[in-house]
Amino acid sequence: MGLSNATSWRGFVFLGFSSWGDLQRLLFATFLFLYLITLTSNVFIILVIRLDSHLHTPMYLFLSYLSFSETCYTLGIIPRMLSGLVMGDQAISYVGCATQMFFSAAWACTNCFLLTVMGFDRYVAICAPLHYVSRMHPTLCAQLVVTSFLSGYLFGLGMTLVIFRLPFCGSHEIQHFFCDTPPVLSLACGDTGLSELGILILSLLVLLISFSLLTISYAYILSAILRIPSAEGRKKAFSTCASHLTVVIVHYGCASFMYLRPKASYSLERDQLIAVTYTVVTPLLNPIVYSLRNRAVQTALKNAVQGRLLGKG
Repeated sequence: MGLSNATSWRGFVFLGFSSWGDLQRLLFATFLFLYLITLTSNVFIILVIRLDSHLHTPMYLFLSYLSFSETCYTLGIIPRMLSGLVMGDQAISYVGCATQMFFSAAWACTNCFLLTVMGFDRYVAICAPLHYVSRMHPTLCAQLVVTSFLSGYLFGLGMTLVIFRLPFCGSHEIQHFFCDTPPVLSLACGDTGLSELGILILSLLVLLISFSLLTISYAYILSAILRIPSAEGRKKAFSTCASHLTVVIVHYGCASFMYLRPKASYSLERDQLIAVTYTVVTPLLNPIVYSLRNRAVQTALKNAVQGRLLGKG
């Protein structure tokens, strides 16, 4: 690892919100409120999709796994952040930091791949509706999900190894609220040029390849929609992918800003705001968007609530 025993024992210290003083209590209450809504919403989405037979289709299967992935991603970051805000303990061990980086990177990459898979699903549904059932068969869907998860974990492992093979012989204060790659990399001593290049290449592979596949899918989708003769038909076709497109824009916008830029452009205040959006707001966006814009999910949620109320009655 190239790390001394003293460094391994000392670990790191988060400085993310230390300058906020008494406002840390307000941050704790705000983030806890948002996190509870995020956790409850995603778990509820997963349960509704599993229990409602009308939602047992590839589109909602992928949505349930995206909600699961988002939930796991937040579990690795937000509880630790909340604990630091309320308890004041901002220390994390070397192994704990590496573990947090691995899982956060792995689930973030998995989210990208699942969004790409969902884009492919919408492409087949709109561009080849008569062949949708035969093409999006259960075996293919399972393979796409497994590939997304395995790829996410491989890229997460690669990013973690690139960072933690470096020596940390200077400051151990992380200018962030979790062990993300840019702030941890900034603490490494010696020549970090190759590591920066490695992180950039891995980030490009994840973001650009998945985003390119999404762009291709939506190019075909847009072409198919524009060929629909009636305005009502075009609106109906676009509505089936509007929720997914909204989540994609926010997800890739934040991720690109965070990881596709040089180390020299890192800024604590600005990047913390983007990181809060990416780790707290974006996972909440997924269930909200699909709940508000998707009639099938709305109906399933309504039936689930009514069924529970009637069951109690």
